[in-house]
Amino acid sequence: MLKFFFHPTPNPMKVALYLEETGLACELIPVDTMKGEQHTAEYRAINPNGKTPAIEDEGKRVFDSTAILMYLSEKTGKLAGKAEDRSEMLSWLMFLATGLGPFSGQAVHFRHKAPEQVPYAINRYLSEAERHYEVLETHMKDREYIVGDEYSIADISAWGWIDKATAVLGGQGLENYPNLTRWFAGINARPAVERARNIHKNIEFKSDFDEQAARALYPHNFDKKA
Repeated sequence: MLKFFFHPTPNPMKVALYLEETGLACELIPVDTMKGEQHTAEYRAINPNGKTPAIEDEGKRVFDSTAILMYLSEKTGKLAGKAEDRSEMLSWLMFLATGLGPFSGQAVHFRHKAPEQVPYAINRYLSEAERHYEVLETHMKDREYIVGDEYSIADISAWGWIDKATAVLGGQGLENYPNLTRWFAGINARPAVERARNIHKNIEFKSDFDEQAARALYPHNFDKKA
């Protein structure tokens, strides 16, 4: 059975939604990143980058949410998009993987997790996150889905981070993005979303962002000798 290494954060949630949409059976293996479980030798053998998510499937490892979505959709033929839309699919997946996701994550970090407020960093990452939202907002005019005319892994990939729009952008969330608001409401209403949100309901993850969590998530910010 496919093994899914999971923590309830935006990138693993993309894979959780894909699995729920497609009904693929998996063994859910929690990786409590706030406790530092991503740094164990056992997990690094699955994902040398020490991040979640990752999967093991038929003796193969796949890590990074975009790689996992592409791998599973290509293997199963589910939610991969149409062949004639392949160039668009690759382009938007890379846009989400290298732009929307990382800049959203850094915007959240410098506004909410950094030990000190750095105005330049806050403005830099928030402005870039907003720019990526604007790119999607323009693209989604008169569109139901991100790629082609059907629901696909592009929508699943975008949902993972846009679900956190309030944390990324501030209290207004998607208020200034009507096309994205409409798109998100449609995706968020899918029954598989609720199942994905509840995938870890019987698993207790560390929730306190204390020094242990900070050291686990950002080890290079600390003196290794300390």
